Amino acid sequence: MRRQFIFLVLLAGSFGSCQTDEIEPTDFQNIPEWFPEMEIPAENQLTKDRIDLGGKLFYDVRLSRDQSISCGSCHKQSLAFAEEIPIAIGVDEQLGLRNTPTLANIGFTDIMFMDGGVMTLELQAQSPIFVHEEFDFTIAEFLDRIEGDAAYERMFRAAYDREPDAFGISRSIAAFERTLISGNSRFDQFEYQGDENALSESEKRGRDIFFSSETACTNCHVPPLFTNFEFKNIGLYVNYVDTGRARITTLPEDVGKFKVPTLRNIAQTAPYMHDGSIQTLEDVIEHFNSGGVGHPNQSPLIKPLGLTTQEKEDLVAFLGSLTDEQFLNNPDYSDPNQ
Repeated sequence: MRRQFIFLVLLAGSFGSCQTDEIEPTDFQNIPEWFPEMEIPAENQLTKDRIDLGGKLFYDVRLSRDQSISCGSCHKQSLAFAEEIPIAIGVDEQLGLRNTPTLANIGFTDIMFMDGGVMTLELQAQSPIFVHEEFDFTIAEFLDRIEGDAAYERMFRAAYDREPDAFGISRSIAAFERTLISGNSRFDQFEYQGDENALSESEKRGRDIFFSSETACTNCHVPPLFTNFEFKNIGLYVNYVDTGRARITTLPEDVGKFKVPTLRNIAQTAPYMHDGSIQTLEDVIEHFNSGGVGHPNQSPLIKPLGLTTQEKEDLVAFLGSLTDEQFLNNPDYSDPNQ
């Protein structure tokens, strides 16, 4: 594990030196005009060959030691590239650390994982390979496994003009993940495209509640991405087994802080919270309505809301309007190995 950690640290140094360019939306991404621009490393600009290679690797079970799971095993397209179980399960049925987050719009953030432990999507893309509770493998062993695979050799050469290697693996998976754009929900049709009939009356009332100063939801879940990428303690526990951001910073004031998740496709990504401890959106809203348990690091934004039963139902309805059916069913994101 220490050897793997050192390897990742060395890689982080090289990634950190990369220059980034802001690009316009491409045919590969279909970024809505109301979204921010996405920064992409200059050495990993998007091409069809890179995206195709990344998609193939994303769904390749050979990246795991026992060839039982792939990235797509936990990040399921039908669930907005999240998972339906509380905690991810790796090779040999080993229990992971946290709930599997959605990958929707992952390319817009510059800090990865719920604790912010990785700073680039390229590093995030390969991190699960090394983790004992996830793939429990190495890139070197994977390269040995695919040696002589004519399809991979051809794809790596077309994508990066090099033989299969760690450079191409990490960058191509990141390239594929940057195409996972979700921005065509009924909320988008109502809010940005002017379709007044896109939302039901209950969803419209829920929208008003969500955007109100009383609930202050948008202080953290900022449209259009519905996150501000900050780390917050929402008063889930008095004592946190998983200390969150403090695992990285070692600072007491960061205990219990986790990255604010996007709410896009939130109705598809249950169970909720870093540990999958809350099963339904109704219960999530009840937690926030209660004001949390009062942890010392709890955000001052988390306070009793006094929502009525109808208001809570309307808020759940609104959150359902953030589901992007096109994203959930886009054939460009499906497993090319099948």
